[in-house]
Amino acid sequence: MTVLTDRFTRAVDYARIAHAGQVRKGSSIPYLYHLLAVASLVLEFGGDEDQAIAGLLHDVVEDCGETHLAIVRAQFGERVAEIVAACTDGTAEGKQAHTDPDAKRRDWLARKQAYLAHLAEAPDHVLLVSACDKLHNARAIVQDLENPHVGTRVFERFTGGREGTLWYYTALSDGLGDRQVRPAPVLRQVVGRMHALAGVPSHPTSGR
Repeated sequence: MTVLTDRFTRAVDYARIAHAGQVRKGSSIPYLYHLLAVASLVLEFGGDEDQAIAGLLHDVVEDCGETHLAIVRAQFGERVAEIVAACTDGTAEGKQAHTDPDAKRRDWLARKQAYLAHLAEAPDHVLLVSACDKLHNARAIVQDLENPHVGTRVFERFTGGREGTLWYYTALSDGLGDRQVRPAPVLRQVVGRMHALAGVPSHPTSGR
């Protein structure tokens, strides 16, 4: 059984403060909701406290700035910082450097391709946190696809659009499945549902 200590409580507060004012795409839901959900999934799939804390903090560099990584390392330890860094596919500063839509799209594609290549070599304790993050995001997309007031317009929120988003989640599902990460079978089912609701046949490798 994973025991949660005051480190976890402090991490919740750190995430709350760091992401204050941020909301989930296309909603007014505080971003903390996603971070708590990822940490919960990490625990559900057998993760330890370090991994659960990393689940809470996995987006702090990407969304709040690269200076947070040193603070995370100092407050929560090297292993948590390693996982957070490994779950980051770009910094807030780097994303803000691209304002032109075409440049943003090229940057998005390059970051996603690099992240997929990274997952093939990442250690298991990193993969669990990454898989839980992607699973919660995929479930949120499916929930919006099932909502008649949103539907396929959900893809307008994402830089990759419908085609890019479906490609990325299929590739994630395949890559995490190849590594036999515990949440991978659930992610594969959710991604299949995403394709069906989007009206796009699943990639041939997504049913492996």
